[in-house]
Amino acid sequence: MRKILLVDNGSLRPQATLNLRRLAQALSQTTGHDVEAASLLHSYKIPAEDLEGRKAVSLGPLAEQLAAQGATELVILPFFFGPSQALTRYLPERLAEVQARYPGLAIKVALPLVDSRTPPDLRLAQLLADNVREQMEGRGQPKVVLVDHGSPIPEVTAVRNYLAGQLSVLLSEEASCVTFASMERREGEAYRFNEPLLEDLLASPTLAGSEVILAMLFLSPGRHAGEGGDIAEICAQAMAQSPGLNVTTTRLAGEHDGILEVLTTRLSEGLVGAPLLLALPASD
Repeated sequence: MRKILLVDNGSLRPQATLNLRRLAQALSQTTGHDVEAASLLHSYKIPAEDLEGRKAVSLGPLAEQLAAQGATELVILPFFFGPSQALTRYLPERLAEVQARYPGLAIKVALPLVDSRTPPDLRLAQLLADNVREQMEGRGQPKVVLVDHGSPIPEVTAVRNYLAGQLSVLLSEEASCVTFASMERREGEAYRFNEPLLEDLLASPTLAGSEVILAMLFLSPGRHAGEGGDIAEICAQAMAQSPGLNVTTTRLAGEHDGILEVLTTRLSEGLVGAPLLLALPASD
């Protein structure tokens, strides 16, 4: 018996879990496969009344529950842009614990949304461009900043930069420039690859007095990208300190229907077993 799980990192904000469930349901309808939503961390703490009466579930306990109910294959579909530590460290460790208890369970983890080992794919950049164009009316040729959370992993930041390059090409005749920024970074020279920080870029002479559109490289609403979150606060402070600067944010990448096309591709790859991020064959 095969079970398919759409998995994100998890958030304490109900909107993130509700968005994950919405996508899991849409994938189920689109592909004909039953897809269930689960988070690695955090979401299980959200009160059920904030999640339409149904508690969020964490991947580890859910995987063990499914194995106990007779599941023999688990296909995990990561709702992540790139190879974060949650996928490359925490997830394998947690899955190994599950498989130690249920050695007859085979586990396959599909690739994240962007992977340099696959042929070039413009679909994520195209949906980002769509989101930017929704905010362009009356703004001439604005400056566009692709902003992500910031990561301690260079490979994750490289995904953002890769998408920014694609976005620059797609908007070459519509935006005066396309660049990138991180919302935050860890202290120390080792994490300088996250530069520039959004607050510094918005305060720079390069963007002074400009119409700026932030292309939001976030998957679900949360304390960073949600209403009244960290991004909104950074933008409000920047505009208060720089007369003439006007910053508009797009909807989130994970709120565009085009994300379903990418997830459908990753699910197809996971079902056939190639390419994969991780494969843990059953041992009996």
